[in-house]
Amino acid sequence: MEYVLTAAEMKKCDETAIKEYGIGSLVLMERAALETANAVIRKYGKEIYVGVMAGSGNNGGDGIAIARILQESGIRVEINLVGEAGKLTEETKTQLEIAKKLQIPICYGVEHTLYDVIIDAIFGIGLTRDVEGKYRKAIEEINASKAKVVAVDIPSGVNSDNGSIMGCAVKADMTVTFAYRKIGIMLYPGASCAGEVFCAPIGIPRSVTDKKRTGVVTFTDKETDLTLPGRSSAGNKGTFGKVFFVAGSRSMGGACQLSALAAYRIGAGMVRVFTAEENRESLLRKLPEAIVNTYLDKDDMGVINDAERQTLLDGIAWADVVAIGPGLSMSDRARDLLKTVFASCDKPMVMDADALNLLSQEEELLESLRFGRRKQDADIVLTPHLGEFSRLTKYPVSEIKKDMLGVCKAFTKKYDVSLVCKDARSVVTKRGKLIYLNASGNDGMATAGSGDVLTGIVSGLLAQGMSGFEAAVIGTYAHGLAGDYARDNASAYFIMAQDIINALKYL
Repeated sequence: MEYVLTAAEMKKCDETAIKEYGIGSLVLMERAALETANAVIRKYGKEIYVGVMAGSGNNGGDGIAIARILQESGIRVEINLVGEAGKLTEETKTQLEIAKKLQIPICYGVEHTLYDVIIDAIFGIGLTRDVEGKYRKAIEEINASKAKVVAVDIPSGVNSDNGSIMGCAVKADMTVTFAYRKIGIMLYPGASCAGEVFCAPIGIPRSVTDKKRTGVVTFTDKETDLTLPGRSSAGNKGTFGKVFFVAGSRSMGGACQLSALAAYRIGAGMVRVFTAEENRESLLRKLPEAIVNTYLDKDDMGVINDAERQTLLDGIAWADVVAIGPGLSMSDRARDLLKTVFASCDKPMVMDADALNLLSQEEELLESLRFGRRKQDADIVLTPHLGEFSRLTKYPVSEIKKDMLGVCKAFTKKYDVSLVCKDARSVVTKRGKLIYLNASGNDGMATAGSGDVLTGIVSGLLAQGMSGFEAAVIGTYAHGLAGDYARDNASAYFIMAQDIINALKYL
């Protein structure tokens, strides 16, 4: 697990290291420069011509120190001082004086970009206004060059707190960020400017963030971060949990199949599906391991009949976890199914897709999620994509994107649920927990049925004894890892939802 910091949090870490632990700012700068220079050499070798684009702040000082270290390593390097010479920080002045004594070529402004590698050290994490004037021109010239670009800490022009582009931004091939990842290079569009991200230690003591109670975390190491439920060698199919899916209208039978199969593939012992009659044959043919119950799904029928309702109640009583929504439709019968589940289920529950769309129209049901309506261990997990989340919150998608972390956190402060807000970077929140920002996955997973697979994974983990928040976090991470395996074994263009399920075997 790694912490992901805002600009203010990172500055506080720097201040703590300097003032409380006596680690000088120039020491931190030297460590940052050394890590970046080493990353450049590892990636591009020494037979390169490097141009450092340096601003006036400490990010520029990092860049000037990088130039010195590269020159000492035998690399041809040149400094382009883009920032105002009269506004240099004390640390950057010191680095510039050292560079002058070592006779490193220094240009005042950007004379050319005919380099093999450009080091972007114009702005750091403190940028708060749009890039204009000569700085914009410098960034545009960097982006127009044929050079490989390495960003120092964060690509210049990317907002460190939300990933927005401040007028324009450097498009880096690699970003070497210091001590902790920054939110701005994880959220899009900032993430698309960062390229390959390497998080480098620079000597800030671990104790600075130990026992951190607020903020954002991410997973970056499968070996240490992917903690699937333990398996008992003496277990049986009941030991590993029973999942009951209420899913699949007559025209969306594939959704329940994908969810059910994913629950099995992540380790659930038994799966039962309550679905439209039209889906029975296909589901049993493709997934004979599942128990299948059905209801009639016709346009002229309002609510389910008494026999169907009893079958639904029997399924809820049988299950350890109830999942509702994939392919359910927005019909009156689907609405009745949702209301019946809400009225009768005190088991852990996962809600996705049409269950969420219906919930957004049923204010009374949504309000019932405010204050522990269910028994304490009966976690509820909601897994909306941005459109569904927009309907739940009544906020436009554009507004949510401006502060996705904040909106998600506010939602789970209001409602007692675990929330997985699905996007290119999915966010998982729950009241009283650190925000989880998922870094696994890729654009090949933007395919029909991918969300149904996530519902199955989260449900299967819940059935095996994980808490709702833990299942949401691990499920989201595992879902993305499987998508990455699927892409790596084929391509992002090739991936379908079934490929994500098949790749679960590599976890």
